[in-house]
Amino acid sequence: MAAAGVDDSAVIATNDDAASCKRFAVQQGYWKDPYIQHLVRPGERKAPEINRGYYARTQGVGQLLDQFLQLTNCQCQVVSLGAGFETTYWRLKDEGLLPRGYFEVDFPAVTSRKCHYIRSRPPLSKPLTEGGGQLQIEGGTLHCSNYHILSGDLRNTEELNASLTTAGIDKSLPTLFVTECVLVYLTPDQSSKLVRWAADNFPTAMFVNYEQVNMKDKFGQVMVENLKTRHCHLAGVDLCADAESQKQRFLSVGWEGGDLLDMWTVYHSLPQQDVQRIERLEFLDEVELLQQLLQHYCITWAWKDPTGLGLSNLGFGRPSPLM
Repeated sequence: MAAAGVDDSAVIATNDDAASCKRFAVQQGYWKDPYIQHLVRPGERKAPEINRGYYARTQGVGQLLDQFLQLTNCQCQVVSLGAGFETTYWRLKDEGLLPRGYFEVDFPAVTSRKCHYIRSRPPLSKPLTEGGGQLQIEGGTLHCSNYHILSGDLRNTEELNASLTTAGIDKSLPTLFVTECVLVYLTPDQSSKLVRWAADNFPTAMFVNYEQVNMKDKFGQVMVENLKTRHCHLAGVDLCADAESQKQRFLSVGWEGGDLLDMWTVYHSLPQQDVQRIERLEFLDEVELLQQLLQHYCITWAWKDPTGLGLSNLGFGRPSPLM
């Protein structure tokens, strides 16, 4: 998920960083995920503000995903672009919230490793074959009844479209697209093409994007420079300037509506009983540092809803559509 001419390996390595952070947070008890241990080795200790940040990210994106599934009674599809080692499919299966189709796309270097782990580790593979389903794994691609892992490059929407079509995606179904720290590695033109492709091809759809925001201030510039030292170039950082630039990314290419919250606001919009629980797990010395960090990340969600399904009602601090 990098821009042309940029070292893809540095972007691919961000998957390992994110997966390691999630594994450590799970070990510390921030949320439950019995599957991540089969994809990621234990890593070094992470700072409490990093753990709380990943908690907000995981719970925030998960809340919008679950609302979408509930609203559509799971008669829908989910497409995770730049999915990395996420374990969302297994969580949804355990919770009885599987959509009609769940599709993941990432670089071949990522998907081939993930497919290898799934093939060789029964706790990952067995849930995919329950009920007598067939599991087909070849290189970096996986297909079972309603779960598909596809190798691809998000800079090539024609290839992406062809891969999803071959995997059996149904463009008439309500479809949720999810990207987490993915679009920022594309140039503005490349991300615009990808977001426009989704809007043009899926009549009823929602797009959830987690990544940086407010990147023009001093704190944001330090973040950019730190990533450069790891050869990680944020080719799309200009679209992360502020909330308006993030929303216009979608509204300018065919999405009918959109909303955004920074992660500090999302953190305080999550169920407060659980937030209080995780705050007791580790002492946080500088709350101001956590606030600064979370105010430089956001979740943006955009929708197209020509049939009045109610996608504009999804968000944070609002009741579940089924309640």
